[in-house]
Amino acid sequence: MSLSIKNHLIEGAEFFMSPNQSDRSENIDLVVIHCISLPEGSFDNDNPKKLFLNELDLVNDSSFKSLEGLKVSAHILIERNGSLVQFVAFNKCAWHAGESTYEGRDSCNEFSIGIELKGSVKKEFTNEQYCALNELLALLKKEYGDMDVVGHSEIAPNRKNDPGPYFKWDLINA
Repeated sequence: MSLSIKNHLIEGAEFFMSPNQSDRSENIDLVVIHCISLPEGSFDNDNPKKLFLNELDLVNDSSFKSLEGLKVSAHILIERNGSLVQFVAFNKCAWHAGESTYEGRDSCNEFSIGIELKGSVKKEFTNEQYCALNELLALLKKEYGDMDVVGHSEIAPNRKNDPGPYFKWDLINA
């Protein structure tokens, strides 16, 4: 894969504009790694995409009831096969971090890029996802400057546990 960015979008990636975004007030200096599957552990569907587009049918699974009224997004979703789907341009805030703090700064959405891996805190991620993530991180740093890379659990430790114990930090070239 050879990635490039034009107008704050990954060229060649599928793009679906999420309504769950806002303007940025700070420079980007953080990447937050998440994981998502809906329902938990089920990867062969487009439910995360539907969630980010506010199109998820909440009656399809009893676990979706807790998502009612939730307005969330991510900049990028990395599928199990390593393909990228973008929902928010990098110069905008995606609503991925929620209530969060990093190095004394609150509201991490304002200064971070949110990357979701289609996965679960209970399962291994794929080699293709690690390859795509590393290429994406290198490109983001080239385009936007040096950034710290953290898990959602690091910026919201009392609320979140993703990307979880199966995420292999030692495979990340951050």
